[in-house]
Amino acid sequence: MKNAIAAGALALAAAATCVVLAPAASAAPDACVTSTLTTGGYEGVGTQVRKSSTSSCSDLNLVYTDDKTVYANDGYAGRLYHTSSSSWITCNAGYIWLKDGSYPVDSELLCTDVSDNTLFTVASAANGGDTVKVVH
Repeated sequence: MKNAIAAGALALAAAATCVVLAPAASAAPDACVTSTLTTGGYEGVGTQVRKSSTSSCSDLNLVYTDDKTVYANDGYAGRLYHTSSSSWITCNAGYIWLKDGSYPVDSELLCTDVSDNTLFTVASAANGGDTVKVVH
């Protein structure tokens, strides 16, 4: 009987260890910041946001789109403000065409390797005024 109790206690201790460790594995994505923006028109400037300096994400991840036209889809491009030239530059990914909806982090990358505190915006290919969410 004592062996059965000891074995049960050991099993509970092992299970408790697994429960304690599981949340730590998912902590990194929680460190990312989500911003809701209104897009500018083609090569334009909409809502301006600074890339988080406390986030573990280095990319601009488009995770939600809501096109305000009748088409329910649009092309979206990340744009970064370059202080050296005092101008907005479209990221190398260009315009990514998406239907309205939600997308997982790391599936729709507007810009990669964005430095902390960089000013960014999102432009719509067809028109401005769309609502998007960017994880950064």
